[in-house]
Amino acid sequence: MSSRNKTDLSNTASGFQIAMILLGILVTPVLLASSSLGSQMTLGTAAAVIAVGSIILTVLAVINISIGEKARLPTYGIVKYSFGSKGATAINIIMAISLFGWIAVTANMFGHSVHDLLATQFNLDLPVPVIVAVGCVIFVASTAFGFEALGKVSKFAVPIIALLMFVILYLALNSSVSVAEKLSDLSFGAAVSSVVGTIIVLVATSPDFGSFVRNRKHAILAGILTFGLAYPVLFLVGAVPGSITSEGSLLTAMAVIGTTLPAAILLVFACITGNAGNMFQGTLVVSTLFSQFPKWKITVALGILATVVGSMDIMAWFIPFLLFLGIATPPISGIYIADYFINRRKGYDEASLENDPAIKPLTFVAWGAGSFIGFCTVNGWFTLTGIPSVDSILVASLGYVLFSRIGTSKDKLATNKA
Repeated sequence: MSSRNKTDLSNTASGFQIAMILLGILVTPVLLASSSLGSQMTLGTAAAVIAVGSIILTVLAVINISIGEKARLPTYGIVKYSFGSKGATAINIIMAISLFGWIAVTANMFGHSVHDLLATQFNLDLPVPVIVAVGCVIFVASTAFGFEALGKVSKFAVPIIALLMFVILYLALNSSVSVAEKLSDLSFGAAVSSVVGTIIVLVATSPDFGSFVRNRKHAILAGILTFGLAYPVLFLVGAVPGSITSEGSLLTAMAVIGTTLPAAILLVFACITGNAGNMFQGTLVVSTLFSQFPKWKITVALGILATVVGSMDIMAWFIPFLLFLGIATPPISGIYIADYFINRRKGYDEASLENDPAIKPLTFVAWGAGSFIGFCTVNGWFTLTGIPSVDSILVASLGYVLFSRIGTSKDKLATNKA
């Protein structure tokens, strides 16, 4: 695989453009998670939680987007250096399943949101599978023409999403609904973990977008604008209706406040931008597994599969599976970050892949250790930092550094004996 030419800036984007695309993708998970967080906490505590979570995400995103800029490779190209050229295939399969899972869930959410909107506002009762199919046509059309088309979709939709978020905030703050008592006692660490975990998979795969960014300054700007500024604002705004009503769903909370129309329209737009981004990343990953097919055919195939799976009643059994993948993905990020700092600060040399083992078993041990620790801490068996996804990243990073040192020492010994 060849990296994109670092001197060719004709197909690069500014930090602001990258931030707009990332925002379009993250709005759907934010809307799902922020209402739930708000329903369990007072606004003051929620604000502190969101601030801490956003700082963690900003640091990780700035590093990861900068790594993508340095390598001029998407995430699947970067993981080859730490997992081996063949070992990376297993990682790409996990990322492909994770991304397709979110494509299907978002398609399902789009179908139900549009169905409810048409039923309540226009007395139209269209079958959900038909709406899901129409949605998938929109998602494919937004993605099949490449990165530039994705940018145009976000440029159009993100301002509308932001406007609708603040309309919802205004309606919530000016409603006559009295603030409901919080029944759940969510710990600060678990709450921060939900803020981080909501979007950690996107952060772990953000080199996909870093490979298109203009330069290092724009990479840093994209990370700060997205996760240091816009993400906490959107998360806090999304938490307000839930905090006032103690309802865990935005639509349900707005129904209590008195109007669901802005929330329903917001969910529709969020699904379109979110799934356009998911399709873009999904196409990149799947194309490494089926390199004989052109990317547009892979996008269309993903759209057809998403139509079938998204039309099913998948939420009950699919979300726990995606949460599992959310534990398995962050350690991948921890490993390629560690690999960058100890091995790749001068760049990613493709020739080195030919000299390295095709599969690096010790890297998989580090990844497995990170995933296991994340699984243990998310289930409350013990705690390290109090944030499971951060625990898994740290353990995987430290494991990779340790195993790399052991490997280097063995190589030196073999050289001296020779």
